Amino acid sequence: MSYTAATVQLLSTEGTLVTSDATAEYLPYIEKLTDDQLRDFHRQMVVIRKFDIDAANLQRQGQLAMWIPSLGQEAAQVGSGYAAKPQDHIFPSYREHVIARIRGVDLMRIIEMLRGLSHGGWDPKEHNNFHLYTLVLGSQTLHATGYAMGVLFDGATGTGNPDTDEAVIVYFGDGATSQGDANEALVFAASYQTPQVFFLQNNHWAISVPVTRQSRTPLYLRPGGFGIPGVQIDGNDVLASYAVTSANLDAARSGGGPRFIEALTYRMGAHTTSDDPTKYRDIEELEFWTKADPITRMEKFLRARGEGDAFFAEIEVEANDLAADIRHRTLALGVPDAEKMFNHVYSEPHPLMDAEQAWLENYEQSFEGGAA
Repeated sequence: MSYTAATVQLLSTEGTLVTSDATAEYLPYIEKLTDDQLRDFHRQMVVIRKFDIDAANLQRQGQLAMWIPSLGQEAAQVGSGYAAKPQDHIFPSYREHVIARIRGVDLMRIIEMLRGLSHGGWDPKEHNNFHLYTLVLGSQTLHATGYAMGVLFDGATGTGNPDTDEAVIVYFGDGATSQGDANEALVFAASYQTPQVFFLQNNHWAISVPVTRQSRTPLYLRPGGFGIPGVQIDGNDVLASYAVTSANLDAARSGGGPRFIEALTYRMGAHTTSDDPTKYRDIEELEFWTKADPITRMEKFLRARGEGDAFFAEIEVEANDLAADIRHRTLALGVPDAEKMFNHVYSEPHPLMDAEQAWLENYEQSFEGGAA
């Protein structure tokens, strides 16, 4: 799948601004951005990619149980993440690492969660309304819709004050669109006209199932059947992601009801570190999307605006420093306590949990010298 005439693109693959009738309504959002904001878009993408690659390496070295890469999806996340206002609530899926960083989450909270040291990760109230990762496919769409209904019932939106009116944005993938939860969320959102944006990162693969097998039509058309406007954007274009998400969140906050954005992007790496994408996708597809790399595109744009080598070198140093710090802090973490697997599964003590914990303790003691 590639970009079509319906795909909103503000930054071409050559790094030039796209001006046309199709982009006219979104360009004012870009024109308001300062040089520092544009530089920060690029900075966040570069830094999170370095972190992402190094975290995957940590998993391969036995430091994490699993890693969920975001490689290639940086523009979709950075642009939309900055489009959300401080009062907005963000419901991620499980690979929105850079949005977590934008909202003030220490990336070590993600590392600790995937090392087995934490069951949740962070308190959303303490991190600018960035809610917890959800590994159950599609369920976060229902969580977000329910929360958006609450925002509506509380009268916390649609007052005409852009500094206080709240909206909700939820992230999910193309695979989740085949789940009942996502479709039920669309039903309730449309019925109650919730102030929310459904942000679909179409990275073309639901693990090993291609999006072409999941849907015979572009996914941005699907919400139309529920009475929800949908738009398709170039998800590797950070400016399109920012502008289109800003416009749709503004509409949702002002009483325009739910909106749906399909960001065409690509999962450059594996679904998770338990997956081997070389077994199910061909090199030609990967090469096509490599040419549309979001970081390379933004660098071209910034260089054309006068940014020099010093700026890009500074970002590389920052990215390397962050990755080194994460590695150092990860290696200093302790071994997860086995009791965490059994605590809080039920609200009260449960005989099944007691039996399973006893079995594990006996099993570990069966080895010479007892548990490691």
